[in-house]
Amino acid sequence: MSHNPDPVVSVVIPCHDYARYLPEAVSSILAQTFRDWELLIVDDGSTDNTVEVARSLIARHPDRRISIVQRANGGVSAARNTGIEAATGRYVLPLDADDVIAPTMLEKTVAVLDDSPGIAIASTDVFTFTDDDLPPQAMSLPAYSRELMLQRLIMFYCSLFRREVWQAVGGYDESMRAGEDWDFWVGCVEHGFDAHHIHEPLFGARNKDTGLHVEAAENDLAIRARIVANHPSLFKPITRGWARAVLGQDAENCLPDERVPDDILTRAAEMDHFLTAVMALQRTARVQHYHIQRLEKELAAHRHAAGSLAQEKGPTASAVSAV
Repeated sequence: MSHNPDPVVSVVIPCHDYARYLPEAVSSILAQTFRDWELLIVDDGSTDNTVEVARSLIARHPDRRISIVQRANGGVSAARNTGIEAATGRYVLPLDADDVIAPTMLEKTVAVLDDSPGIAIASTDVFTFTDDDLPPQAMSLPAYSRELMLQRLIMFYCSLFRREVWQAVGGYDESMRAGEDWDFWVGCVEHGFDAHHIHEPLFGARNKDTGLHVEAAENDLAIRARIVANHPSLFKPITRGWARAVLGQDAENCLPDERVPDDILTRAAEMDHFLTAVMALQRTARVQHYHIQRLEKELAAHRHAAGSLAQEKGPTASAVSAV
């Protein structure tokens, strides 16, 4: 089947050793109500059967524009850049291989960019899900604010943006193995691009131990410092000095704790770690609640079966007594 040469949306899925999740991610694209898209699966040097799974998906859907790009392992930033470079759509949506999007994600985000030429990025709320059969949990994000974006990550990586945004920013920083999405969004702020947030959970993030959150406070500080160093014009001199110290470029001028700059750290960092802990506790509580409900249902079924058995034996017992 022939395809239009220029689809509206290019969905880019980097995949490194996530073959087991890839079909679910692709299925969420195939289920979109908005149909004018292409899908590029970027195999980032996988050691599992990612390539075979991708080719099987392509073969099963010859009527859809799905292709695979193979490259040596370079991390998610390099894989996204490779996919976007090969893409032909005027809008781009990055999607990790273990995540999904709701059926109306493209329809609603494309409408924002089509209807508002001054908006360059369309983001949404998120729902988290697990490999267990637990119900997904929606999470609301604040409305977009350039000032807030400099303090904390308020927009998930899976947001629709115009291709010229990626070109102007220079793509994702391939030297960053974490925080690359936040750095990219701060680059958008630096270039004056505006965003609109849709308060509806249309992006599904798989909630797993190595997924959404920064693993350690030290790594979190390093990410923040790297972002400041990459975009110095957006931050105060004291913040730039702190970033140089954290990155080891100016260790002798490292700021004491009480002088850590407030436009990038302090309460925002504390809140990030607090929310991480809260989400972990919520997931534990949900799992326990689920198992309790299942045990209660099994117990109720057992009691019902026991009651039925007693009723069946009742007449027999009465007859024996009469004899």
